[in-house]
Amino acid sequence: MSSVSETIVREYFELHEFLVRQYRKYVGQTRQQDDDIDFFVLNPRPQKRDGPLPFVLGSEDLPFVERAIVVVKGWHTETFSPGVLEKSPEIFRFVEPRALQRAERAFGRGGPTLKLLVLPSLPRGDTAREQSIALLRSKGVDAVIPFRTMLADLIASAEPNRNYQKSDLLQIIRILKNYDFFKGPQMELFRPRRKRR
Repeated sequence: MSSVSETIVREYFELHEFLVRQYRKYVGQTRQQDDDIDFFVLNPRPQKRDGPLPFVLGSEDLPFVERAIVVVKGWHTETFSPGVLEKSPEIFRFVEPRALQRAERAFGRGGPTLKLLVLPSLPRGDTAREQSIALLRSKGVDAVIPFRTMLADLIASAEPNRNYQKSDLLQIIRILKNYDFFKGPQMELFRPRRKRR
């Protein structure tokens, strides 16, 4: 997995005040090691929610997540259709008992641990999307977060006049914002443009 994808995920959870622990910083000799858990995330102040979390999480759902094991699939040119999921059983290694035992060692026993997959996108068509979600659920995945959600949040939170010296990702976003490389949301289409210096 690309370190850029990992950086996006780490920054996103830290933005939402999660404690983030990377499981392994080295790349193992066997492929199986590459496909395990990427992060353990812990919300020090989780909120109670009436009812279950949605399967496709948005940023507004994160306060209700207490802790999670996170696997990042930064295949940014892929849509996670039923066909892709069926041909890629390695995606589901993080929900196997061996991986879940690691989560128990990391968190201890206590509250529920969400099994969370970060992916580029699900299919747009309703039928294929529902099939993908059903397949992911049947394999033991509790929820997914699309990269689009994470990137939109990071872009919205980065301030052009703040120096993010300790985060290369936020610093790049800040610089791009400062030079007007990001367009505002669609509703702000007719907002007056910033004057060039």
